[in-house]
Parts: sequence; structure tokens; C-alpha cells
Amino acid sequence: MAKDKGTKLIANNKKAFHDYFIEESYEAGISLAGTEVKSLRLGQCSIKEAYITIDNSEVFIHKMHINPYEKGNIFNKDPLRKRKLLLHRYEINKLIGRTKEKGYTLVPLKVYFKDSLVKVEIGLAKGKKLYDKRQDIAKKDMKREAERDFKVRNLK
Repeated sequence: MAKDKGTKLIANNKKAFHDYFIEESYEAGISLAGTEVKSLRLGQCSIKEAYITIDNSEVFIHKMHINPYEKGNIFNKDPLRKRKLLLHRYEINKLIGRTKEKGYTLVPLKVYFKDSLVKVEIGLAKGKKLYDKRQDIAKKDMKREAERDFKVRNLK
């Protein structure tokens, strides 16, 4: 049985891009149980409320919800348990240094399959102020309005 090539998106965190400026992103593996992987293959995952912490030079993701696999019975794990992320030591040391700076945090951006392995893209993020969010909304509205005008002109 050949491995799947390419990437397949499982979950995306649009809220992170609205609430934070993403300065750097990293690809991390994730330590999962077998039934969790089967559930992810069915696309049953949510990272909207998830956050990332660093404890004793290990990176963990908290509140990442993976629905229990329906045929997993006793082998199912707690859907909200903390899971270990797999990064290189130098990446972890870099993240530790950057998160100690004021205003920086780690947020999960997306969960996806890459060549049959589950990966999590994490972002080093700095929080947006309310006026930054308003500016982003205004830019999106202007872009949407311009696209609508362009579409109407081309239909005539």
C-alpha cells in the first residue's frame, strides 16, 4: 500500500489570523494514538480554542478537540487531552526565547496530513489591538467592494 503524496488540510484556524499578527510559522509533528489518527482521517478536528505551551523544554498543544473514533470503543482517548508537539531542539530554544518577550504567544494555525503524517503548523504571534482589527476589516470590505464593482462592469 503506497503512501499518499501531498497535503490534505484537516482543520484551519481563521480566528488566529484575525486576532494576531503571525510573524513566523513552524511545522511540527504531533504525538497521537491510533484511534485519534483514524478520527483525523475523517476530518473530525477543531483547533479554534487551542493554544500552545512550553513546559520543561517540551511543546504541548492544549484544548485541541479530536472527536472520539466511533469504532474505537475502549481505545479512545480524551478528546481534549494535551498532546506533545515534535520539534527540533534549536526550534524549541528559539521559541522559548521569543515567547518570553512581551506580547508574543504560540498559536496553532492549521492541522494537515503531509505524506500520511499528521502535522501542525504553529505560529509565533503578536496580539492585535482593536484598531488593528478594525483596519483589517475595513481593508477586506474595500477589497470585496472593488471585486464586486469589477464583476458588475465586466458583465455589461
